[in-house]
Amino acid sequence: MNQYVHGYSERESKRLEEQSEILEKLLHEGTRYKPYEHILEAGCGVGAQTVILAKRNPECFITSIDISNLSIKTAKNKVTAEGINNVTFQQADILNLPFEQNKFDHIFVCFVLEHLSNPSDALNNLKKVLKPGGTITVIEGDHEACIWNPTSHASQKTWRAMIKSQQMLGHDPNIGRRLYPLLFNAGFNVEFTEPRWIYTDGNQPNLANGMVNKIIVPMTKTAQDYALKHNLIDEETWKQGIIDLENSSKTPEGTFFYTWFKALGKKQ
Repeated sequence: MNQYVHGYSERESKRLEEQSEILEKLLHEGTRYKPYEHILEAGCGVGAQTVILAKRNPECFITSIDISNLSIKTAKNKVTAEGINNVTFQQADILNLPFEQNKFDHIFVCFVLEHLSNPSDALNNLKKVLKPGGTITVIEGDHEACIWNPTSHASQKTWRAMIKSQQMLGHDPNIGRRLYPLLFNAGFNVEFTEPRWIYTDGNQPNLANGMVNKIIVPMTKTAQDYALKHNLIDEETWKQGIIDLENSSKTPEGTFFYTWFKALGKKQ
């Protein structure tokens, strides 16, 4: 199945943009490429990560692909508005790449593998178009590596309904913990795999608001229709769960913790 649990709404596009801004330092730190190298961004979505990648590597040549033409159009507009001129966009499927072998110096994949039914096949295909000695950077979340306070039965059930919705589509919302074996089994030399986490509390009200109300809650809401349709949760519990999740951004009781994983593999 190829359905995308979060959909393609304008609100989802805004969430992805806000998420990229909030998490830029956390996720992109340590990812720099040499001038004039050719980078493939696989699964660029609406261009939220593309803008950051391009600005941090202005002398590189970036090819950004996505399976959705609508997302490509949005990404192009975003990059144009930012005055960025080192990115070329192309509609393409990671499982059927239209590139010659050994074309790219590096590959960048962020928040993509979790939405694929066959991430191993994707990595094997990406490896083919990567030059020997080239690297692949992969960033993914792990929804079960998430805790908050105050917690409640409703908030836990709502969060679990979102996770289950994605799993029922054949995808893996906890794929972050699998990055090492996925890369290793695809034949990459795994240089490192490390957690990148955020914790918020009353000492960081802006970060707490951004993390919870601009990333987590809007993302959870995208699964509402699917979760209710498939009887994963009742509507009353869902609504209360959203309210309780929002409370984790409020002081003094509110705290929130989430973990992403970042991995670097090299083609031998």
